Amino acid sequence: MKKRIGSYPCVRIEGGGRAVVSQAGSVLLVETVRKAGLDTAISAALTPWRKARAVHDPGKILLDVALAVALGGDCLADVGMLRAEPAVFGAVASDPTVSRLIDSLAASGERALRAIRSARVEVRQHVWRLAGGKAPDAGGSVTVDLDGVLVVAHSDKEDAAPTWKRTYGHHPLMGFVDHGPGGTGEPVAALLRPGNAGSNTAADHITATRLALAQLPAKYRRGRQTLIRTDSAGGTHDFVAWLTRRGRWLSYSVGMVITDAIHQHVLQVPASAWTPAVEADGEIRDGAWVTELTGDVLDGWPNGMRLIVRKERPHPGAQLRLTDADGMRLTCFATNTSGRPIAELELRHRLRARAEDRIRAARSTGLRNLPLHRTAQNRIWLEIVQIALDLLAWMPMLALTGTARLWEPRRLRLRLFTTAGQFVTTGRRWILRLAGHWPWTSHITAALERLALLPNPG
Repeated sequence: MKKRIGSYPCVRIEGGGRAVVSQAGSVLLVETVRKAGLDTAISAALTPWRKARAVHDPGKILLDVALAVALGGDCLADVGMLRAEPAVFGAVASDPTVSRLIDSLAASGERALRAIRSARVEVRQHVWRLAGGKAPDAGGSVTVDLDGVLVVAHSDKEDAAPTWKRTYGHHPLMGFVDHGPGGTGEPVAALLRPGNAGSNTAADHITATRLALAQLPAKYRRGRQTLIRTDSAGGTHDFVAWLTRRGRWLSYSVGMVITDAIHQHVLQVPASAWTPAVEADGEIRDGAWVTELTGDVLDGWPNGMRLIVRKERPHPGAQLRLTDADGMRLTCFATNTSGRPIAELELRHRLRARAEDRIRAARSTGLRNLPLHRTAQNRIWLEIVQIALDLLAWMPMLALTGTARLWEPRRLRLRLFTTAGQFVTTGRRWILRLAGHWPWTSHITAALERLALLPNPG
């Protein structure tokens, strides 16, 4: 008997395997593209950039890069993953052709960005109709979370600058539609800014909100059914006034900095005025209370604004700040929603923390760094990243159920997209067979069956 040495089996490697498909599970994304009509919409939008006698369609090129980013790529050259599997992804352009398209779109500036965004909003409305009760607007309202993200630059790039965290790079401001506790979220805004851009710049928040509203169906671009949530960076007079301007009437829930005036008001609140905070399941949140401040602390702010403060026992080891009181950590936010208990409003604002999950997903989907040198090119890259994140949000919404709907990009790649497969021929048909021993093959086949039941676009 020969004794095996080591913990893993010794495998003999031979090249030249035929009909073997890497990333076979990525057919989920390809089918989502087809059912959503994203390929035809992007191609139609980028028709002005197609040169005479061109072999590759600009829309297909851009979408191929987005698919590569969704599968884990972080630069234009990673489109080679798709080029290696023509039976799944079709003909894929060469690296020089991809680079020339990005340069051409970047040279067109806002015109190219508007074309890409118009295609995305058209497809988004179609996908939400397909999703029905799973769509983020199924309850008749939409929540948009705004948050900034620091993108570190490891080389000299245009508009890269020192950041407030003493790093070097860019500071994009992004917006995400919240899918609620049963889903993830999808990007609707990405404003590229230098690394030294201020966190609480009202003009940037207004611009990002405009971009986000333009990505929503028309009925959600104004009115109280659309909620804008931000952290304390959005708690500025100009931004709040813009949200509530006549004809816009948006709902908001924005964090506020604990100023000295707010701190003094909190010290005067009697113990009987504090209400226990609640958790998402309706249970009382241990060691946390909320109250509403009134009086002159609201002077200078728009009419109808409510100022709600939460006090909570700090976590073990947490450092108290000068604005905290009586050993309690104080946080504050403002909203114009009336007729609802303050504990419920505080819970709604606290759920803005889901935006941090969306930022983490974006970092693992092309936003770990900005791979191009010029700002105009990286603005196109941000649109590509958003298309990739759209697909990673739409596919679970349309095809997955249960806890699988909550899987973030990294888990989707490890469990679904990297599944091995093999093409076999039966008559004149090509059939992709997935690895039967893979634990999540049933998730893929069930998801493909759900996508197949959806109507084709047009």
